[in-house]
Parts: sequence; C-alpha cells; structure tokens
Amino acid sequence: MRRIDLIVIHCSATRCDQNFPVTALIRCHAERFGFTGYHYYVRKSGCIYQTRHEQLVGAHAKGYNAHSLGVCYEGGLDANGHPADTRTPRQKRSLLRLLKRLKKAHPDARIVGHRDLPDVHKDCPCFDAGSEYGTLDNR
Repeated sequence: MRRIDLIVIHCSATRCDQNFPVTALIRCHAERFGFTGYHYYVRKSGCIYQTRHEQLVGAHAKGYNAHSLGVCYEGGLDANGHPADTRTPRQKRSLLRLLKRLKKAHPDARIVGHRDLPDVHKDCPCFDAGSEYGTLDNR
C-alpha cells in the first residue's frame, strides 16, 4: 500500500468561460504521460471524478508523485486567459468535502498548492491552497 503524505491541489489551467470535461482531461494527460496524472478532478458543476486509483502513482508533481495524490479543479484562468481563482461555489464545496475525506484516509498528508512545491514556477492552482486547506483536521 502506498504511503500518502502530500495532497497537491492543481487547476486545469483552462478559461472559466470554457468547459473542459473529464474526457478532455483524460485525453490531454494520456497524450502527455500515457495515463491520467491526477487522481481526482472537480468540475465547475461540483461533480467529482476519480480519474486514477489512489494506489497508482500519478503524474502531477515532479519529484512528489510517489507519495502524493493529485486533485485538480476545472479552471484557473479568467476569461482573458490570466491566472485567477475561478472556483465556483459548487467546486469549493465539493473540493472541501473531497479534501476532508482524503485527510481522514491519509491523516499525515499535508495539503498544498502545486505552486507551493520547490522549483515550481507556475501559478497553479491560482489560489493559496495551503492557507485555505492546510489546517483541515482528520474528522
């Protein structure tokens, strides 16, 4: 069984006024990595998709994949293509519910944004995930 000590939040880096369905995410990752790199995907509607089994190593945070889970939300760019926190109220509720469940299953895991990892030079997930979710307890 894989030991998970990190939950990394990502955005799909897609515009808030365009849809990026789970099938597009899977296709995009399959072309880049040969498989889906994220473990979970949260659509603007709030629907949560498990896109990779938690026991399988993902491809979402170089150097951290072996001991982490990748959670991605649809969006991250405003209508002009600039980095922005575009999470809908439904996404925020679903993300919180998912992260609480993951923390319960992996109580030692820290929650961070992709941009919070060393040597990451992008805005992903376009909000301060560590401040927002870093203190979630395991209940």
